[in-house]
Amino acid sequence: MGPRCSDATWELDVSEPNDTTFDIVILGGGSGGYATALRAAQLDLSVALVEKGKLGGTCLHNGCIPTKALLHAAEIADQTRESEQFGIKAELVGIDMAGVNSYKDGVIARLYKGLQGMLKSNKAITIIEGHGKLVAPNTVEVDGRRYTGRNVVLASGSYAKSLPGLEIDGERIVTSDHALVMDRVPSSAIVLGGGVIGVEFASVWKSFGVDVTIIEALPRLVAAEDEESSKALERAFRKRKINFKVGKPFEKVEKTDSGVKVTIAGGETVEAELLLVAVGRGPTTANLGYEEQGVKMDRGYVLTDERLRTNVPNVFAVGDIVPGLQLAHRGFQQGIFVAEEIAGLNPAVIDEAGIPRVTYCDPELASVGLTEAKAKEQYGADKVKTYNYNLGGNGKSQILKTAGFVKLVRVEDGPVVGVHMVGARVGELIGEAQLIYNWEAYPAEVAQLVHAHPTQNEALGEAHLALAGKPLHAHA
Repeated sequence: MGPRCSDATWELDVSEPNDTTFDIVILGGGSGGYATALRAAQLDLSVALVEKGKLGGTCLHNGCIPTKALLHAAEIADQTRESEQFGIKAELVGIDMAGVNSYKDGVIARLYKGLQGMLKSNKAITIIEGHGKLVAPNTVEVDGRRYTGRNVVLASGSYAKSLPGLEIDGERIVTSDHALVMDRVPSSAIVLGGGVIGVEFASVWKSFGVDVTIIEALPRLVAAEDEESSKALERAFRKRKINFKVGKPFEKVEKTDSGVKVTIAGGETVEAELLLVAVGRGPTTANLGYEEQGVKMDRGYVLTDERLRTNVPNVFAVGDIVPGLQLAHRGFQQGIFVAEEIAGLNPAVIDEAGIPRVTYCDPELASVGLTEAKAKEQYGADKVKTYNYNLGGNGKSQILKTAGFVKLVRVEDGPVVGVHMVGARVGELIGEAQLIYNWEAYPAEVAQLVHAHPTQNEALGEAHLALAGKPLHAHA
């Protein structure tokens, strides 16, 4: 990297565009960054997109896509193992991790090739490969060369976090990055963290035949979700013989001859072949010049207003570095928003609660809006009504042999403010659920809609019918 700009009064006349002057310079080519670039290009803005690694970022290469490929392989393993209950005789011979990884990597490669082609063929977008750093409020430096933007968008993404004193060695103590490229199936594993990443990997490994134990400091698994969803997942995991210990903070880990030994609160120990550290993701903002250029930060996160503006004029931030849900689709939508904001379109502010959330373990969890607890806190306990429709009454769920529910949270004489679902494939139902929440629909309005039969989507319709006071296949 070249030296930082030390002249505080330095300015650039941007009236004459050149190959280093753009309407927008974006630092990071993940979901938030490339969405900003594509939407800005549609709006006739010139864009420089800086990325030190591969376009697509964590989601495509180390997150959403590879984990969901593993989860689908895990589903196939379970279906094969359990096929006889459907009258199909099949035998699960084993898990070929080379084959699983080949399938996973093939999915990534096809998507990566498509994304590269889309971005590189766009004449309004200049791809700059290398490590970028903010060296002035309107300037990003990459390998000694400076690129100036009338606007700058910070989109540098996140990394797999660890805990103080917990040394990641990539062999016995690993993060999700290591777990995604493992060439073997461990005999046993401890998963430190019962959030989204932790329960997804626990689900995969159990399907692959691994003896799994989750350790979570909080009182329940996926503690950010509605309490009933957590309880349903815990019941399902007990049935699947996935061990978990909640309310048990991590104390220390020691390496043994055969793997690791983890000590948790109370002195209890758990041993396994490896430890997966799944304690969340941290913002990638260190040594990128943000604070030096006056960008207000908090514990490594970039602070913005509701329009994603930082405290520095014409500097925006999107994605995992902005406090809130660390979801690829959130970053993607924020990128579109910022491009439109810069173009003067005055887009509607994104409602964080209206962003759909899906955990892709078995069973899946999907939700949008407020939990029951949050709704009572916001509106008052006496103003909130809930309804829980059990998937046992849904034909397609019976066909799939899945258990779970659709839970609605509504304000009395008002709209539905939360939808929470547990069961196989419920992530595919979240599209309608987010429309219900974001359009502030009343139960009676959704009850008028026709839901195809037999689908799990009917469960949403049945739940709203019940909450509207006219239950059919359910008790009010």
